[in-house]
Amino acid sequence: MRPLHITTPLLPHDALSAALGKTVLLKMESLQPSGSFKLRGIGRMCQRAVESGARQLICPSGGNAGFAAAVAGRALGVPTTILVPHSTPESVRQRIAELGATVVVHGAVWDEANEEALRRCGAGQAAYVPPFDHADIWDGNATLIDEAVAQAEGGFDVVVCAVGGGGLLCGVLEGLYRNKLEHVPVIAVETEGAASLHAAVKAGKLVTLPAITSIATTLGAKRVAQAAFDWTRRHPIHSVTVSDTQALDACLQFADDLRILVEPACGAALAVAYQGLDVLASYRRPLLVVCGGIAVDLAKLAVWREEQASRRALARDVPAGP
Repeated sequence: MRPLHITTPLLPHDALSAALGKTVLLKMESLQPSGSFKLRGIGRMCQRAVESGARQLICPSGGNAGFAAAVAGRALGVPTTILVPHSTPESVRQRIAELGATVVVHGAVWDEANEEALRRCGAGQAAYVPPFDHADIWDGNATLIDEAVAQAEGGFDVVVCAVGGGGLLCGVLEGLYRNKLEHVPVIAVETEGAASLHAAVKAGKLVTLPAITSIATTLGAKRVAQAAFDWTRRHPIHSVTVSDTQALDACLQFADDLRILVEPACGAALAVAYQGLDVLASYRRPLLVVCGGIAVDLAKLAVWREEQASRRALARDVPAGP
């Protein structure tokens, strides 16, 4: 069966390349029909589920995974139900529903929506589609590296990607290994307040965050997938965090540079290059995964920018301690 995702372009970022003295390459996953890389893995899992007899798809998601599952369900001609928590913006719920999926709002946080999704999959021919933690999802996400290897004349010497639950990271690493690029490191980027992988690396074990406090809500997995953490034990992975402000600034600069909107979750990875972080210093041809995201528009970017400016002003006004 033909994949549901498309082959996305690999573009040089000439301005960043000149500023950094490197060749900065962009894998443009924001151009997927689902608006993010998610269609690669979610689409592959949904296809395999339907081929195995599933007659309904059920996905718990705060946004991008649910949108990808809705795109897949529509393409495959099967009913799709997306369970979202109350924290999912109404605009995202509406976009999912416009694809013909049934949107059910359940629980205050994703974990509660997930429990309801699992309950609904307990009987019948409904397939449970997790947002990130499944081998089929990683296999699908790995196709972006398959493409990049064919597209990048001269190759790349590091991959920069954002990390939420770890589905993209696992896919990137699978892609590197099946293309005999085991030597290529990965810079795994999270925003402060949503850094479950970084916390796990520091603790030497999986850590469940008490809450997600970042504006990059699509990085909002309080506990990263076990498989993602396991990769840090056997592959060179630089775990990096950036601030919400850095991620948002990267989104705004990227919009100016390429006329394309991406979520702060995607901005986290872009910030590594836009901020010229030291972790990138020794690499000459970095590949940045522009993961995209649907929960963004001009109005949200304006609001987020105002909020960050207010917080910075408040921080400046707080008197120093004794």
